[in-house]
Amino acid sequence: MTSTQQRTSSHAQSGSKGLAAGKLGLLQSTVIGLASSAPLYSLAATLGFIVMAAGAQTPAALIVAFIPMCLTAFAYRELNTAIPDSGTAFTWAAKAFGPKTGWMSGWAVMVAGVIVMSSQTEVASKYLLLLIGDGSIADSKVLVTAFGALIIIVMTWISYRDVETGAITQYLLMALQYVAIIAFSIGLYLALQTMPTLGLEFSWEWFNPFASENPVGFVQGVLIAIFIYWGWDTCLALAEETKNPRRTPGLAALLSTVMLLVTYIGMTVLTMMFVGIGESGRGLGNPEGADDVFFALRLDAMGSWGWLLVLAVAVSALATCQTTILPTARGTLSMGVYGALPKRFGVVNEAYKTPTYSTLFTGSASLVFYVGMTIISGDILADTIESTSLAVALYYSITSFACIWYFRSSLTSSARNFFFRLIMPLVGGLMMSGVFIFSAISMMDPEYGTTTILGISGTFVMGVGSLAVGFVAMWLWSLRPDSREYFAGRSLNRDTPVLVPEN
Repeated sequence: MTSTQQRTSSHAQSGSKGLAAGKLGLLQSTVIGLASSAPLYSLAATLGFIVMAAGAQTPAALIVAFIPMCLTAFAYRELNTAIPDSGTAFTWAAKAFGPKTGWMSGWAVMVAGVIVMSSQTEVASKYLLLLIGDGSIADSKVLVTAFGALIIIVMTWISYRDVETGAITQYLLMALQYVAIIAFSIGLYLALQTMPTLGLEFSWEWFNPFASENPVGFVQGVLIAIFIYWGWDTCLALAEETKNPRRTPGLAALLSTVMLLVTYIGMTVLTMMFVGIGESGRGLGNPEGADDVFFALRLDAMGSWGWLLVLAVAVSALATCQTTILPTARGTLSMGVYGALPKRFGVVNEAYKTPTYSTLFTGSASLVFYVGMTIISGDILADTIESTSLAVALYYSITSFACIWYFRSSLTSSARNFFFRLIMPLVGGLMMSGVFIFSAISMMDPEYGTTTILGISGTFVMGVGSLAVGFVAMWLWSLRPDSREYFAGRSLNRDTPVLVPEN
């Protein structure tokens, strides 16, 4: 047995994977969940597109999009109470449906994490460079890419160093982000007192999804809005490093999703009242400013302090860079421990108590993907990033159904179980499955996105292709002797003990 196998085996025998137990509390977990969704950056980059699709019913679209995410969060919480494992979707799907479904769920988590790092890095790099001088250096693709590569390296080091360093970093970044959000919101509110007719007059009809004059557009707006909530599941991936691992991560996930909803609705309503939803000027429906609707408003809301909003958007993207590494690395760590990946993925640094190879692999893969796709084409990079919605919808829906199947023997034992372990996961899983199917069909349109491959949208090819590669990778790994225990269902099954200390 190699030294790597010995370390992995000893952790399993001790009842844990070797991660630092009990380091994160409810506040830290909630902050990490919020940071993973990058609230300011996510809304800035998508609000314009949601308005273009849903119009005045944008607040309603945000609420409807919240529903499947919230229901999925409840499924995660229920599974976490029984199986607080860092592998989350991978471990739960394997226990419920078997090794192959578990492997593909883990692959989807890994693919989504690695790809989305490119988007986050690009935004963080560009916005930080906008703060230097007159901001013109942000137009240099070489500088943006080089600085982005440096950001990935630094965030990988922070994630490798220890989970507490990462949590402290998130405290600082999230504090700055919400200071800017509050200052921006107050600034818009005060500006409304002097320019009350600039935008729209508030109406409760904005919150009525049935008031939409374009139902198809409203559904498209919901699809866009769903994924700005993505990221809260990072709390669950850190369960083994959290105090009270069976309760705290699930509660933190629910708290972070609710806080995201309040943040998104509040900023959206104020912005609609200030500039309206018109298709010209600073209106939210203007395609020319849709990639960042807040940038043009920074001076109106914050005057000479407008640079703070630019910094906060950069910080928002920067924060989620680091929090994306955390769940991805812990997911592959769990896969390594149970034999779904080579054993070296399951090694934990003895000094820092963090995944060693998994963290470095996640950072390196993200770095290679980001730089490589940028060199090939910025358009392909953008389409590939958008395609991650398929991977996210896939593992969220699988997890929701896994909750039902895993607890199938106790679904009717109480009203609570019937509601939280059957009805809510079922509705959430069906909605997420619908999102996957509808998104895939929409992406087949050659006009979808900015690139076309073999007469089909590049977004569809990248999204479905990345999942198809997972089936090939799973097959190749299944041929290796080291994988036999896993694929035979012996290293991970319904009865496998949870490798996490209770305290």
